[in-house]
Amino acid sequence: MKIQVEKKIPAKISKTPVLQQTAFWARVKKKHGIESRAFDITVNASDVYTAEERSYPIEDDVLILFPNIAAEWTIGYIPYGPAIQPSPEHQGSFLEELSETLRPFLPDNCLMMRYDLSWESLWAQDDAYFTGNGDWMGPPAKTSQEIRLNFETQNWNLKKANTNVLPSDTIFIDLQKDEQRLLQEMKAKTRYNIRLSHRRGVRVRTADMDDLPLWHALYLETCRRNNIHIDGIDYFRAVLETTARDTSSPADVELLIAEGAGMPLAAMFLVYSERRATYLYGASASVHRNYMAPYALQWEAIRRAKKRGCVVYDMFGVSPQPDVSHPMYGLYRFKRGFGGSLFHRMGCWDYPFDTTGYQQYTTAEMQSSGYHRG
Repeated sequence: MKIQVEKKIPAKISKTPVLQQTAFWARVKKKHGIESRAFDITVNASDVYTAEERSYPIEDDVLILFPNIAAEWTIGYIPYGPAIQPSPEHQGSFLEELSETLRPFLPDNCLMMRYDLSWESLWAQDDAYFTGNGDWMGPPAKTSQEIRLNFETQNWNLKKANTNVLPSDTIFIDLQKDEQRLLQEMKAKTRYNIRLSHRRGVRVRTADMDDLPLWHALYLETCRRNNIHIDGIDYFRAVLETTARDTSSPADVELLIAEGAGMPLAAMFLVYSERRATYLYGASASVHRNYMAPYALQWEAIRRAKKRGCVVYDMFGVSPQPDVSHPMYGLYRFKRGFGGSLFHRMGCWDYPFDTTGYQQYTTAEMQSSGYHRG
């Protein structure tokens, strides 16, 4: 397999529905102190698609972020990329060749490539990995995953990461259906809670930068209630204030606040990229839960996305199955009520350049927990 790469500025990243692969996201991350590089990728179709015998080029581009993980190391992190998804038997060799081809273009202290793959899991269409109730049981053990992905590689160097940076499981809602059909496909309790929130006077409005402290207060309350990582208000200010309309892949951000009982009860960041809307961050108050504000907020976000011409609504993160012990089970239960289809991604895969440094990094990484910001 031969892959050609050519460096370009991140502002020239092509339009994509994948928010984390846009020039907008590169600018957000730059405000957080994370540099990025962008590359055009060209590969022969017959090298990546088993059923394709014709020889013609497949072209794509990719955004790579370079977070510093220690004083002496950085990593090349590709959030939800690359978009080219080879046939299953060629996926490992494609990632291996891409890593080695990119290597001369990376910083000298780059410890590894980390691919946060948006590709559907190799085990998500295998009946053997589903329960009798139709719930996905997840992929096999880490060793078995590595054997399968490395099968056609030369270096046998692809490692399943111990943690996923971005959520690997999500729900996609098809917005090409009309509103009545979307409501019909929700669970009855979700429809009831949407109507109940409206009867109790919950209203959703577009917020602005002056409302950021209101958002952050709700966010802090949510994090403390669920014992999850807390980001400072400046993190969200960077997301809300960033514009990229002068680039090839802009995105628009709305901060929405649901109010009832004379106070803010729920809020969310809704981001539009190409024809996809992503529910990126959410928060809710611990009081007046009987107002069902998160339901009104989510339904309003779906309706707004439809009106903007989006064809997909990405719920952005759930547990892979209805497992009450999973830290994201609450999100699964809430988001699943809105209908849509579960999608299971491959998650994070590493291609180390320095074995010793990689072992040290993964040991330290296992001591942390939870999802990180991609």
